[in-house]
Amino acid sequence: MAEAARFEHFPHGADIGVRGLGPTLEDAFAQAARALTAVMVDPDTVRPVEPVAIDCAAPDPETLLVDWLNALLFETATRHMLFGSFEVRLGDGRLEATAWGEPIDPARHRPAVEVKGATMTALEVAPTAEGGWLAQCVVDV
Repeated sequence: MAEAARFEHFPHGADIGVRGLGPTLEDAFAQAARALTAVMVDPDTVRPVEPVAIDCAAPDPETLLVDWLNALLFETATRHMLFGSFEVRLGDGRLEATAWGEPIDPARHRPAVEVKGATMTALEVAPTAEGGWLAQCVVDV
């Protein structure tokens, strides 16, 4: 049976590890993005009212994961938005995604921490023993 789509955090010194798991690599990348959102706010509280297209290219899946999460952080910072759902398409070293979110509403969204960036620490993109995929890295907080 394939890995169920889910995300989790893991401790990594003063920083926070984000991990996405899913039956496909696309699901794992989407869940890693949900884990990144969950560092700031509960992604289930984010209304998917505005789509933002994100495209990345990288020579390997690990670098592509970091580029993807950094692109989300950039969109969060420049558009003052939070994202809660993600449609990810991967192929030939490219990621094409739509991140669905809404502008930060201080009355509803009280970010727990400000994420400064995704690092290469503890970076891994690999198949799991359960038949799914893992996508993880550590974020600076």
